[in-house]
Amino acid sequence: MTVALAAVPSSPSSARADTEALGGQITELCGYIYAATYRLLVLIREFDEQDGWHQYGLRSCAHWLNFKCGIGLNAAREKVRVAHALEDLPKISAAFEQGRLSYSKVRAMTRIADAGNEDYLLGIAKHGTAQHVEGLVSRYRRCRRLRKRPASAKPGSDPKPNLSPKPSVSSNLNPSEHAARMHWPRLPRRI
Repeated sequence: MTVALAAVPSSPSSARADTEALGGQITELCGYIYAATYRLLVLIREFDEQDGWHQYGLRSCAHWLNFKCGIGLNAAREKVRVAHALEDLPKISAAFEQGRLSYSKVRAMTRIADAGNEDYLLGIAKHGTAQHVEGLVSRYRRCRRLRKRPASAKPGSDPKPNLSPKPSVSSNLNPSEHAARMHWPRLPRRI
């Protein structure tokens, strides 16, 4: 009778070293992917500027990327937008080209980046996560929208009212059910 023994790591420290080595390989490969993504975006910008997609009878470069490269249309539009935005952002472009910034961070930064805030955004991106950068960009855009609102707009009011009708749940209830519904406790939102 033969018994097969499972391989057992010799010690926890060797398993930890193996895990750290795997982590190093993953981050190194990500750097190569980021640099390759930068190169892809440069090619996309050049292709779009030359209207290379037009000869296929397609509506845009994003449609060509969708058709020829299998990239979803929304993602393709974002790639084209980011590709063009990087042309005016030399410091972000350089860090991306060197593989020091992820596409997620670059995509978020290009929504608001200009010559005046490029260094600041680059500092945030180098030391924060993609979620930090996306959150900062989202808040910045919100502040910019609020600043552009007319002075007559009240705080908390929407300058463009939503005119689409929404069905009311309470409209289908009798008065006592409606009153009971109004007193139900609100549950905290799950995040």
